[in-house]
Amino acid sequence: MRFAPQSLRLQIVSLVLVALVVAQGVTLVLLEDQRNLAVRAAIGDEATGRAVNVVRLIEKAPESLRGQIVSAANSPLVRFEIGSDPVVDHVSHDAKGAIEARMRALLDDDFSREIRAEMHKIDSSALPLPYLEPKMAEQHREMMRGQLLTVELQLSIALSGGDWLNVSTRFERPPFQWPQFATLSFGLSAGFIFLALFWYLLARVTGPLRLLSDAAEKLGPEQGGPVLATAGPREVRELIQAFNRMQDRIVRLVAERTRMLAAMGHDLRSPLTAMRVRSELVEDDETRDSLIASIEEMQHMVEETLLFARGLADAEPMQPCSLGVFLETLRQDMPEGFTLNHGSPVEVAQRSNAMRRALRNVIENAQTYGTEVEVSYAAERGFAVIRVCDRGPGIPEPELERVFDPFMRLEASRSRETGGHGLGLSIARSILRAHGGDIVLSNRPGGGLRATLTLPLEPRQG
Repeated sequence: MRFAPQSLRLQIVSLVLVALVVAQGVTLVLLEDQRNLAVRAAIGDEATGRAVNVVRLIEKAPESLRGQIVSAANSPLVRFEIGSDPVVDHVSHDAKGAIEARMRALLDDDFSREIRAEMHKIDSSALPLPYLEPKMAEQHREMMRGQLLTVELQLSIALSGGDWLNVSTRFERPPFQWPQFATLSFGLSAGFIFLALFWYLLARVTGPLRLLSDAAEKLGPEQGGPVLATAGPREVRELIQAFNRMQDRIVRLVAERTRMLAAMGHDLRSPLTAMRVRSELVEDDETRDSLIASIEEMQHMVEETLLFARGLADAEPMQPCSLGVFLETLRQDMPEGFTLNHGSPVEVAQRSNAMRRALRNVIENAQTYGTEVEVSYAAERGFAVIRVCDRGPGIPEPELERVFDPFMRLEASRSRETGGHGLGLSIARSILRAHGGDIVLSNRPGGGLRATLTLPLEPRQG
């Protein structure tokens, strides 16, 4: 299957062409077999007709001329011989009865004369026939052209006076021929089928499927794409309609979730503000400070959760930008710097504000838990690849995927200054996947962590 065409259109065309070739081959084999049978029947009829004529001449001519008649009747493929004993030592039966019946009809003879027939296969070792003269043997060899002799028909016909006319006929297998009309028929059939499949049927099937694939790639949790027009066969139309319904359900589900969480966040702000005011009335300084810190952390958690639930996307459009320039601007804006290794120019399409948030989260995570933070970028296999590397403790292998779960923190304390809320990497992955990319973590040899972010090089419609 490695060399099979990957396109549905090419697969169907290839399958039809292969089926057509096989059907044409089977047809030619069957026609060749029928041709062989027809040739053998014609040769058999010709041999029996000659035998009948020879019998009539022998019985009407003087006995002194019989030898000359037999000698004149011989040919490279048919041999006549008069003898006292028949070559065929048994009476004809089954299929050989048809030969006997034909000869009796030509001789106007019912059952007064005994006629025997025998047919059997022989191989090419019989070439040339042993009883032929040298000149006739050469003619026989040229006639055969090296083909196998497949069938020998022997006849024994009783003559008046008690002698027998023995006839031996050799059938050659006709050489295989590829008729020109078959080639023309195959070419026309293949051309018409190819045009019908490629330009009509497959265009109606694969065209809508390609549009459906593009729409599925552009579909994100934060927004839906345009409603696809239903086209193509019934099954394809049903698939497009199902996709449109799914897209509508996803958009409505996300919108309802966002509205619900926004309402909850709004409702939570009022009691949190009231708790903050009342905590100021607490006389004990230690208790008051602890309450205020807890309330502020709850407020930050509410804001972060709302931002994550909205999918971190608004109406910001996709814009082309130079990745190197974008990362250099981000490096200058961040309080703590990092090393940026410039590579070849890479052009991507992105939502700048969302990507800035995602990269900031990943780089700040590296700065918090590691040292010697380095950022590099390159174009690899159709994607822009950004690598954020640090030197530090890294992450245990079983936890490399779990750290992307919301509120998942490996740092044991609950302090925002030391570990945040565990939403940074979740937000970063959501942004990258909304762009058609992803983020993967891996440990570096010698200690440290490597975050690999990918973005499609091809522009994506926002």
